[in-house]
Amino acid sequence: MKIGFIGLGNMGAPMAANLANAGHDVTGFDTAAPMPQGVTAADSAEAAAKGAEVVITMLPNGQILRSVADSIIPAMQDGAVLCDCSTVDVDSAKAVAQQARAAGLGAVDAPVSGGIGGAQNGTLTFMVGGDEADFAKVQPLLAIMGQKTVHCGESGAGQSAKICNNMILGVTMIATCEAFALADKLGLDRQKMFDVVSTSSGSSWSMNTYCPAPGVGPTSPADNDYKPGFAAELMLKDLNLSQQAAESADADTPMGQLAHTLYRRFVEEEDGKGRDFSAMLPRFTSKGR
Repeated sequence: MKIGFIGLGNMGAPMAANLANAGHDVTGFDTAAPMPQGVTAADSAEAAAKGAEVVITMLPNGQILRSVADSIIPAMQDGAVLCDCSTVDVDSAKAVAQQARAAGLGAVDAPVSGGIGGAQNGTLTFMVGGDEADFAKVQPLLAIMGQKTVHCGESGAGQSAKICNNMILGVTMIATCEAFALADKLGLDRQKMFDVVSTSSGSSWSMNTYCPAPGVGPTSPADNDYKPGFAAELMLKDLNLSQQAAESADADTPMGQLAHTLYRRFVEEEDGKGRDFSAMLPRFTSKGR
């Protein structure tokens, strides 16, 4: 399949490389990042999109997505599908899908979970919004880049699922870090706490798979001085999106709102920027409340 790929940063580059390694003809464009091996460089986003059967975007936010969509949709061939894998606000996802369909194109929003490691290893989870026919066209590509794909509903449903998932992740990571900080104060060994909680009712992905305590549980960014697998500022972005969506939908999300407040303080006022989102643990152990 001929694929255009726009946005080849830490996530996009290995995703595009996996498609190229699987034998697809991938042409890429990025304003700064180098092309991964096997991907042909285009001199513009429009050039990357021209003639492609599927155009994949992996971009920082909804505003940039809308701008790129304005540029590439007129360049795309009839019947092609625009597959946006960025994490953006639901309104932007719906607006771009509507714009694409008005131009005779297909469109899906397909944000990902799994971080840089998942992108490199082809083990991402995709949550997809869009029509069945468009989903069917991109699903074989998503199967190369990931290990699980869920069609969540119509346009915007993929972004909705991502926002809800990451709101849970932000809240549970804070709770996990708080619990370790409390265990320290109570004189409880961290390994013993992990052994209990990871097999009890307090277990979660934040504890069992991505433990924020160095030397405890499977290897995680905590064991690499909290160098980011998923940066705190990206968690802040997702929590901001969740609260925008909650306000728009008139949903009551007090825990999500508090997690957003704490991560905003961590990133903007403390030392969280450029660190993994699990670095909340040393934040709690050093600062307390």
